[in-house]
Amino acid sequence: MRQTPPAGRAQMSDGPGAAGAGASASEGVQRRRGSRARRIAQVVLGLALAAALLVWGLPFFAKTSWADVFTVLGSISASTAAGLLLLVLVGLYSYTFTLTGSLHGLRHYQALIVNVCGSSVGNLLPGGGAAGLAVTYTICRSWGFSRRDISTSAIVTGVWNVLARVALPVVAIVALTAGAEHVPGALRDAAIAASISGMAILGIFVAVLVSERAAVAIGHGIDRALHPLTRRRGRTMSVRALVIDLRARINEVVRSGWLQMTLGLTGYFATYFVLFLLCLRITGVEMFYGQVFAAYAIGRLLTAVGVTPGGLGVTETATAAALVAWGAHPAHATAAVVVFSVYTHLMEIPLGALGWVAWSLSPKQPTPEQHSGAAEPTSVDGASVDGASVDGGAGTRDIAPPGPATSPDGEPGAAGPGQPPSHPG
Repeated sequence: MRQTPPAGRAQMSDGPGAAGAGASASEGVQRRRGSRARRIAQVVLGLALAAALLVWGLPFFAKTSWADVFTVLGSISASTAAGLLLLVLVGLYSYTFTLTGSLHGLRHYQALIVNVCGSSVGNLLPGGGAAGLAVTYTICRSWGFSRRDISTSAIVTGVWNVLARVALPVVAIVALTAGAEHVPGALRDAAIAASISGMAILGIFVAVLVSERAAVAIGHGIDRALHPLTRRRGRTMSVRALVIDLRARINEVVRSGWLQMTLGLTGYFATYFVLFLLCLRITGVEMFYGQVFAAYAIGRLLTAVGVTPGGLGVTETATAAALVAWGAHPAHATAAVVVFSVYTHLMEIPLGALGWVAWSLSPKQPTPEQHSGAAEPTSVDGASVDGASVDGGAGTRDIAPPGPATSPDGEPGAAGPGQPPSHPG
């Protein structure tokens, strides 16, 4: 318990130094309150926007009404609903291969727990990826994984999820072109933007892995770009030191796990595409496969929109509008999108609750840092990274370890299952 100093000592400490410390503490409290207020406002506005899009925007842009949509939904049998849930579990299990490939020693049942827990939190909050990362970090640490391994897994799965997400519109254009279908301008523009951003991300990632000189240059460039922001907030950090330190770790993970991570993501997205296709079939929508995949790609790409929880409302409205524009019956197409959203977004919340129960019952073990009684220092140009300090020449800089990974949905997975290890959906 913290004790209050005697009155005499309190009086002796009064002075310019004490006044300055008190002012700094007061400013810190005000900043925390302001940050908390902004987060609350973001959550409220995000949920309000999602509700508005679902209640009004979805039927409006899909040119239907909720009465007609519920009529279609009422025709779905309980056995069909149970079969769709089984397909969701297959998709979630597929993503465990991506997580176990990026975090050595993680078992598939543990990866499933991490996935559903991170996704459930991320799907409840706008921009919930950060909360999903915190969940992943907490769970993995309780199982004895080090900060270094978790942060490396977060970065690698994050890159894999981004590349997979931006590749979907490109594949959709190929599918539409193969069927001699008209490619909508919005989808074409999204595919071009995704291709450019995907190639840029891939180029930077490969450069960091292949060349240490490129890694140093990229880290130094990011440091220069962030310097005005960090200086204004009174924070100091060295991205260059982190990039150099992470390079060796990422190389090791990618070298041994790239195929497993790629197959896991492929299985995840393929399973969810089959789920989307079945949702269309059971609601009576018959369309060319290229159009179906294009609508699916639009939805998966928009799960990254952080203004609503997991892109809720934005994803459904855009997907339904695309299906209707390609000739699908408005009420039936909207019902299919609603069913798909229930299974890929809302269903992960109760699954996440089961995941929390499973985690609470799972055996815990001390982390490597607790065994050694100290953090794991890593030497980088005479510096120490991951919770230690970096010699910047003019003093020491506190280096915070990179955050852990989230779900694919959105994020996604992360996300989404990111962006946590990240869940892709």
